[in-house]
Amino acid sequence: MPPTSLHRQVLDNLHLAVLVLDSQMHLRYINQAAEILLEASGNRLRGLALRELLTEATQPGESALHHPPASPLPFTKRQAKLRTRHGKELLVDYSLSALTEDGTFVVELSPLDRIRKIAQEEATSAASRANQLLLRGLAHEVKNPLGGLRGAAQLLERELPDPMLHEYTSVIISEADRLRNLVDRMLGPQRPPVLQPINIHEPLEYVARLIRAEATDGNLRLVRDYDPSTPLIAADQEQLVQALLNIMRNAWEAIALGDKLNNARGEIILRTRTLRQQPIGATTHRLVCQLELIDNGPGIPEHLQENIFHPMVSGHAQGSGLGLSIAQSIVHQHEGHIEFQSEPGCTRFVLLFPTIEPRSSDHNGR
Repeated sequence: MPPTSLHRQVLDNLHLAVLVLDSQMHLRYINQAAEILLEASGNRLRGLALRELLTEATQPGESALHHPPASPLPFTKRQAKLRTRHGKELLVDYSLSALTEDGTFVVELSPLDRIRKIAQEEATSAASRANQLLLRGLAHEVKNPLGGLRGAAQLLERELPDPMLHEYTSVIISEADRLRNLVDRMLGPQRPPVLQPINIHEPLEYVARLIRAEATDGNLRLVRDYDPSTPLIAADQEQLVQALLNIMRNAWEAIALGDKLNNARGEIILRTRTLRQQPIGATTHRLVCQLELIDNGPGIPEHLQENIFHPMVSGHAQGSGLGLSIAQSIVHQHEGHIEFQSEPGCTRFVLLFPTIEPRSSDHNGR
């Protein structure tokens, strides 16, 4: 029998992907976790044969997914490599079991990629926190003697009888200020974010205008692919602008370098989407705002990719190596996540932010 309204509500709130099949192995019901996994809505998939939705990469013709189990006991397979109808490869644990005597079957899919991703996010967050603690300790040890050097240079300047010698003390003072500013930039934002409801497209459009103004040669194309229904997020607009500007400026600088090499026109794609039941770290959120920044530059050198968010790591000869480190720190302060994939011709940064949950009174119409 088809799931009742209560059953659907329960199934749609599971992290486990669930598919209900008829006796001919055609889809009758799919929960929200499975829709996300297969990247398609239930309305599009309902009625399709399971073999049209999923194939097993190692044994496509003999997969247990495509045949009703001979035993009433559930069939389970660990670490199976599956391929969706869109060509996406998945690593999952799955089980196939008979639900009723009328030939209804249930397929349960537990994505291992998601578990691995959560572990990677937690490791990245832990490394980021460790870096910040290290930098704060280093900043304290560096700024104290810098202050002493600067003060001593000012006192010395007053005592020097020859004004021509002031040039040397001025160098000491300016260099001390430069190092102090560098340390402050390494630390990133010096205050916690002041969170307010924000439409992600507002800071995104502001940064797009800034980058457009910097690309004075007209060799940059900005492509907007926005989801207008994206819910509001809780963010500090000033800090969010700084994070987005750091990422997009890196993209434009990489594109400008690439243009000198191959004369291709630069392109940055700004894309927003709303994800359902999406984990950020160990917490799964009902709705998540996903922001993608994609450029067609030469890509991040492979030897830098593992440490690209670390301070002082840069692929540009003139870069400070602080932009992405600061962006990551800001995103984490907003309880979000940032990741990237890069190859020559396509670098894709993905930022995830939890959206503002509606108040309980909103559900009751009060």
